[in-house]
Amino acid sequence: MTFMTVTYELQDKLKPEQFRALGRFANTYGLQKFRFDETTNHLHLDYDASRLRENVVEHVLREARIPVLRRVPAA
Repeated sequence: MTFMTVTYELQDKLKPEQFRALGRFANTYGLQKFRFDETTNHLHLDYDASRLRENVVEHVLREARIPVLRRVPAA
């Protein structure tokens, strides 16, 4: 297994229905967990890169109408 973390800056704060959508996404094969940092408006997703590709993660976020502004480069 190859674990990766990807971080996205969001345009707006998450609404309750978006949190529910992320909860459903958390059941997707390969996603380990997610964390939302309200102070920076960053969404951190940990996933198994051997089972799930980053473009699939981005697709699911679009489908869930998560307001992604940009991907934040790894520090």
